[in-house]
Amino acid sequence: MKLSVIIVSYNVKYYLEQCLESLYRALKDIDAEVFVVDNHSYDGSVSYLKERFPDTHFIASSHNLGFARANNLAIQQCKGEYVLLLNPDTVVGEDVIMTSISFMDSHPKAGGHGVQMLNDCGEKALESRRGLPSPLTAFYKMTGLCKRFPTSKRLAHYYMGGLSWDKPGQIEVISGAYCFLRKAALDRIGLLDEDFFMYGEDIDLSYRLLKGNYENWYLPTRILHYKGESTQKSSFRYVHVFYDAMFIFFRKHYGGMSLLLRLPIKTAIFIKASCSLVRTLCYSIRKYLGFNSFYTTSFPHYVFLGGQEMTAQCRHIAMEKGLSAEYYTGDKESLWHKEADIVGQNDDANKQICIVFDTEMFTYQEIFDKFSAHPMANIHIGFYHKKPNVIITTNEIIEGNG
Repeated sequence: MKLSVIIVSYNVKYYLEQCLESLYRALKDIDAEVFVVDNHSYDGSVSYLKERFPDTHFIASSHNLGFARANNLAIQQCKGEYVLLLNPDTVVGEDVIMTSISFMDSHPKAGGHGVQMLNDCGEKALESRRGLPSPLTAFYKMTGLCKRFPTSKRLAHYYMGGLSWDKPGQIEVISGAYCFLRKAALDRIGLLDEDFFMYGEDIDLSYRLLKGNYENWYLPTRILHYKGESTQKSSFRYVHVFYDAMFIFFRKHYGGMSLLLRLPIKTAIFIKASCSLVRTLCYSIRKYLGFNSFYTTSFPHYVFLGGQEMTAQCRHIAMEKGLSAEYYTGDKESLWHKEADIVGQNDDANKQICIVFDTEMFTYQEIFDKFSAHPMANIHIGFYHKKPNVIITTNEIIEGNG
């Protein structure tokens, strides 16, 4: 067995279905197994997807085990030479898995690697390459110096700002959203630390790989990452879990520092967490009191590109749901020209456009390459999937009848 893929899921039924659909395209002709560990979802994920993906191994936990423990549960059953930890809110390009395997086969010192993650506008996610959050690196990040000098090797080390986006390069932290690992390395350094419930375990694992004399790499091959679709980032629970993970990592790896250095860093984390909680509370109060007005919401205009059946189905969905939309039918070449025209004519940042692609006509790789070449903050990627008859975007799932 060459590869074992593990996806930990929680209440993201349609995003997980899309992830699996893209994954199986990328696994064509590769000897692989796929595990989905469901963390006690209440949206019917397991029963819904078992019928659609009969070759997938589903583990339906009776409790929410957290990210680390759920992954470990599946890793212990893996037979692959390599292990890929993959988020359910990702879409992988058709060439990504083969590129990952080829790289690991030719780099025996590599313990693992990440890839170039894009958001739904085609912009590169800074989390694709990260440095270890040492006290000084964390200081630059928290004080805003990292953001102010994004290409500085020293000040922007948190996001490895000195690295090229277009070439493979050694990094320190591999993102847990796409974490391609050598199983022999895991056997040697140990599994994910289950003290981390949801965040920080990828940083800890990456650090232990480096301490085990392995190399961590970044590859410029692309995936789409919705960045935490299953997480309520405006919730108190998110803030608590995220900053608690920071404390755990700091205590584990920098606990031996002098009190003089430890105290200001812990204080900074506490202040940052407190500010996040205050912002969350203010947002919740404004929403409860109705200050987040309907009129301040920017609803997207949908553009559907695909075959006749796809556009007919999407027209029906748009009419049912009251969407602002237009539709274009043709062959792939003509529709790419239409996409270019739409992008060229819509540079108004206040006008949000979602271009929805027929997934039976276009490859994910083509879409990612096209959008990443000229990302625009107001132009977003959407997908139409025929079998479940749904439109998937970063902000919503739009279901058709039947």
